[in-house]
Amino acid sequence: MKNDETNDAAIRPFELHVPDRAIQDLRERLARTRMPEKEVVDDWSQGIPLRETTRLCQIWAEEYDWRIVEAELNDRGQWITRIDGVDIHFLHIHSPRPDARPLLITHGWPGSVVEALDVVDGLSNPPADQPAFHLVIPSLPGFGFSGKPAEPGWNLERIADAWAELMSRLGYQRFFAQGGDWGAQITTTLALRHPQRVAMMHTTVPWAPRPDGFTDNELTDLERDWIAQRARFVANGTGYALEQATKPQTVGYGLTDSPAGQLAWIAEKYYEFTDNDGGLESAVPLHRLLDTVSVYWFTATAASSARLYWESHGRMNMTTPVTVPSGVSVFPHDLMKLPRAWTVARFVDLRHWNALPRGGHFAMLEVPDLFIAELRACFAGAPE
Repeated sequence: MKNDETNDAAIRPFELHVPDRAIQDLRERLARTRMPEKEVVDDWSQGIPLRETTRLCQIWAEEYDWRIVEAELNDRGQWITRIDGVDIHFLHIHSPRPDARPLLITHGWPGSVVEALDVVDGLSNPPADQPAFHLVIPSLPGFGFSGKPAEPGWNLERIADAWAELMSRLGYQRFFAQGGDWGAQITTTLALRHPQRVAMMHTTVPWAPRPDGFTDNELTDLERDWIAQRARFVANGTGYALEQATKPQTVGYGLTDSPAGQLAWIAEKYYEFTDNDGGLESAVPLHRLLDTVSVYWFTATAASSARLYWESHGRMNMTTPVTVPSGVSVFPHDLMKLPRAWTVARFVDLRHWNALPRGGHFAMLEVPDLFIAELRACFAGAPE
């Protein structure tokens, strides 16, 4: 992995090349993995099953080819710029369309810029009757090929300000913004702190509190199911977040040293958070799962990415109304599905809202065609 050295504000080309010795080291570590005993249940209720972890590790070691996604990322155009003391890596895809408008897409955890690769062409070079976008897809600080902050303070607000600076350096004074997971919180924070810059935002996770005076009698049956699903997730599915929010360094030791551990930590979330039929590959292409895990492994970012939870978990501004024109797409297996009335109460200029028939938390990977269609519908006719 290399980039040209120059002044901090410069936009520098970035070429990705993981050394052969690092790939060989990964394979050797996978071959030496000491697995735990089999779980004592017949499902995923105790975590990712031994048989699944063993299978994925074998495929990663013996069949997976990192060089494919490496070439794909290099072909898309990668760049680095230093903002507030940290190198920020990003993809910048220019649309061939003269009417294209800039769109900033922010990933979450356990995500990376890999998540967006399957929607790039549909958004940047669509049919003539659909809106086109110049895409800016950054790696969060401490994630992927961005730098690792060496001091505390890289919270939602600081990242949102860094994104605004990034778009300024690229010449985009007004732009669209999109995000899910942590990307949703950062996108919403960006809209709150820089409303004059964000022409319109879109999210798959609208962060909004229950409005004062709202009663359950106003819920549809579907929305009642959403609230029940959210309660189950908060009660039984947030242990990983609490661990990363309180002891990210401790998490990092095991995951940075063990590729099997890093894979299991991420693959479990790809199973739990997706609209699958009982198998990982039914929701997310296996090569994309391994692409993502490989990014975390080769960059040794288990601890640095977890620190975002330490900085910001549960600390988002949930009360200030979002006045920027907004759009929300609700995928049925996402984590934080909220009633439309809750969303409207906070996102006061909601111009697009749709509940989709399939898809989950990783919509760009699971249902790229639906995701592309949602962004086209959301941003078509958006204000200048």
